[in-house]
Amino acid sequence: MVYVIAEPCVGTKDTACVKVCPVDCIHPTRDDEDFKDEVTLYISPEECIDCGACVPECPVAAIFPLDELPAKWDAYTELNAKYYELKKTGDLDGWKAYQDAHKDLLTPKPKAEH
Repeated sequence: MVYVIAEPCVGTKDTACVKVCPVDCIHPTRDDEDFKDEVTLYISPEECIDCGACVPECPVAAIFPLDELPAKWDAYTELNAKYYELKKTGDLDGWKAYQDAHKDLLTPKPKAEH
């Protein structure tokens, strides 16, 4: 089972989940160059070992097992994967184009809309 970081993280980027991940699969970290440029954190679907340690640490309840992800946030599954597929592999132009095409996912929402 893959874990996904969804909409409540957008604009929050609390890194408590990063600190407890035993395999360093949540990025960007505060030490990553792109931390200030990203509006959310992402879980690598390839590196995650499905331990769930990150879930209780998230102060905005943004992390879900894939099979429990609310339908309204289904698009965040692809968003998490694309970050690793494009950005972390060096395809910065591809990542920028993906972000531009999905601005609705990367725009912080008022808390009442979560």
